[in-house]
Amino acid sequence: MGNADWLAEDLIESDLKELGIAAKKLANHAFKLGSGLGFGTTFLKFLASIAAIYLLILDRTNWRTNMLTALLVPYIFLSLPSVLFSLLRGEVGKWIAFIAVVLRLFFPRHFPDWLEMPGSLILLLVVAPSLFASTIRNSLIGVFICLAIGCYLLQEHIRASGGFRNSFTKRHGISNTVGIILLLVYPIWSLVLYFL
Repeated sequence: MGNADWLAEDLIESDLKELGIAAKKLANHAFKLGSGLGFGTTFLKFLASIAAIYLLILDRTNWRTNMLTALLVPYIFLSLPSVLFSLLRGEVGKWIAFIAVVLRLFFPRHFPDWLEMPGSLILLLVVAPSLFASTIRNSLIGVFICLAIGCYLLQEHIRASGGFRNSFTKRHGISNTVGIILLLVYPIWSLVLYFL
């Protein structure tokens, strides 16, 4: 009887191990499937784009810095979710670009400085060749460019603040630093998914 109990416990234990392995594989495949469908990536693209737009607006209003924040324009171009990208590349974007160019040409004194970068972004979205827009945006090259821009801006922000700790303690420090860190989330997530 003792040998039969030991054999039954051994079988139950091996079955539980196999169930654990199957559950891990199921979770891993579900993660890959969910992220492969783009739910996580799309959300992080929205988050990164919103953070970049926030930093662009902040730089044009009250965050004046010596950083090359014009890099936020190509970052937004590369990370803008497909729905918004298609909308702004279509007729809506063409009308916005047309109005921006007319205002800039005929009413330069009434064209505010803080609209320079958003106007440049709209023009870039509208006039970029389709081959470039579709190839670079949806490839690993675009992800690496976004990662390089995010790393550069974070490094420059930390240097300008006098260190990582000071980047959180200065005026508008937390919101600026968190905004720049959010720029890194989308490209890192895309690279993790690519190499899984």
